[in-house]
Amino acid sequence: MPVSRPVRHARPPERRLPLNAPVRAWALSEWALLPLRFFLGATFLFAGLQKLANPNFFNSASPNSIQAQLIASARISPIHMLISHLVQFATPLGIIISLAEVAIGVGALLGLWMRVAAIGGAILSLNLFLTVSFHASPFYTGADIVFFFAWLPFILSGSGTRLSIDSWIARRAAQMEGAPAPELVAIPFVKVQQLCGHFNRGRCSAREGLACEAAVCPVLLGDRAPLVTRVKIDSVDRRALVLGGAAAAMVGTSAAIFAGASAALGRVVGGAKAPVSSGQLSSGSTTTTSGSQTGATTTTTTGSNALGTLLGPAKDVPVGNAATFSIPVTGDPGIVVQATKGQFVAYDAVCPHAGCTVGYYAANHVFACPCHGSEFQLETGAVMNGPAPHGLHKLTVAEGSDGNLYLK
Repeated sequence: MPVSRPVRHARPPERRLPLNAPVRAWALSEWALLPLRFFLGATFLFAGLQKLANPNFFNSASPNSIQAQLIASARISPIHMLISHLVQFATPLGIIISLAEVAIGVGALLGLWMRVAAIGGAILSLNLFLTVSFHASPFYTGADIVFFFAWLPFILSGSGTRLSIDSWIARRAAQMEGAPAPELVAIPFVKVQQLCGHFNRGRCSAREGLACEAAVCPVLLGDRAPLVTRVKIDSVDRRALVLGGAAAAMVGTSAAIFAGASAALGRVVGGAKAPVSSGQLSSGSTTTTSGSQTGATTTTTTGSNALGTLLGPAKDVPVGNAATFSIPVTGDPGIVVQATKGQFVAYDAVCPHAGCTVGYYAANHVFACPCHGSEFQLETGAVMNGPAPHGLHKLTVAEGSDGNLYLK
């Protein structure tokens, strides 16, 4: 008779978390912070490449240039004395900022030298907060302070042991030294006590009978608990430093080549909106002084009559173009545009969001803020795109019979 064999049922596949994450991975910062890490990396990489690929960022005549942003920030920043001296170095400073953003973004995305990248990102975000968005109102509308605090967890924890080059280097260095892989898992401490051979009635024999505590548990500390293993740990750390330096050099070289190619492509392809170069109104009754705070030459108007305060010749503002001037009462920068023949519109050029100075774009007839992208209508000064809470303050400018412009 044929022998019957028991029917074997197929074993169901083990349930695993995505990316082969360990059980309770969400309780570990290295896994819980992955979305934030990738977001910060992508944002800083895009910001750096966007600056390098935009010719207007390095064009001093553009209201979106790094020079225009520094001049605007010098008026409102708590570190304005420092910024005023940096205006003359605007172009090299812009290049340094752009390349730094690319390096920080690449480091965060790849998880390479993550703490160094996070420190760089926090410093850059803090500087942007102090120079650009310090007076943003309410304060949470300024993104720079949020980015500063978003970098802090990575300064404390690094990139973790997964999905990063740092973790690969750490595992490789440990393998070469015969040390265990530095992988972390989340486990309730009561489970540690149940499995630990040193735990006995609330006491730890490995700690000479002291109370069992999660903060100093030798099981959780692993090889870093006893001092006798310090030599092996130092050897692993030195090997990881060498491997990390080599990886950083290769990635840095590739990132520099990619950044240079992006800058060249941006200038060949174009696509950036061309700004209108704003002239400076002047008249015979004005005195010109060198502004020590902004590093730029400004015009202070002193002449006034029944028609108003003299700004300068109307011919200095061609149709479709803009010119700037200083508002006598407040000292704020003003901007005037001849929208059509004989029709002039003027505004206080200070953006109501963070105090930057707006510029005029003739292609789409708008005023644009170089700091956070707020846009305002030419005809009314109303907000078209935020985060500015309200529109520009409108001024009354008229052309006199003598061909000059007057501020009423």
